[in-house]
Amino acid sequence: MRRYKQLLLANKAWVAEHTDENPDFFSRQTVGQKPEFLWIGCSDSRVSPEQMTMTQPGGMFIHRNIANLVNDHDLNLMSVLQYAVDVLKVKHVIVCGHHGCGGIMGTLQGGLDGPVDEWLDTAREVLRDHRDEIDAQPTEEAKVNRFVEVNVRDQLVRLARTKTVQDAFAKGQELALHGWVYDMRDGHIKPLMEIAADTVLDEIGRPDKVLV
Repeated sequence: MRRYKQLLLANKAWVAEHTDENPDFFSRQTVGQKPEFLWIGCSDSRVSPEQMTMTQPGGMFIHRNIANLVNDHDLNLMSVLQYAVDVLKVKHVIVCGHHGCGGIMGTLQGGLDGPVDEWLDTAREVLRDHRDEIDAQPTEEAKVNRFVEVNVRDQLVRLARTKTVQDAFAKGQELALHGWVYDMRDGHIKPLMEIAADTVLDEIGRPDKVLV
């Protein structure tokens, strides 16, 4: 059987499972969404935020891109963020990196071209800012791991500086930013850092290592 047809069969099984448990499951979905979380993660096919957090449909608003980067010139991400914070009133925004990130490895190793190379300019900024610590790691894997962690740190700070988040903080809107790392070696999500309305962004240091 062609593999894409397996996706269609799996969808039918998924529908049957949910409607057997709750006949109104899909009719309720048409009413609207009110997620509590916005997830900004990597496009890597091995990292599925809803699956690994067991979040049901409607519980999480999601944006994914290569290396989970926050670029204020990215209208896609900025639109997602604005809608999530201003309209959906999410209470938590998560930036999640992951062990073995191909975008991070590509940035570290170089040799890229085309749109991916241009996209990773933001990651190269992180590399320049943290090169001393990344280069000081004892192995190539450790260098990638630390790059993943400081990348999450820098993207979370970038996120906190956006107008959408700053306006929400200024209004006293309930909102917290979380930096996480997913470790594919054991399946666990490992919290790295948090930013709240009263966090002094210029005083945020480098996070402790979690990918050990």
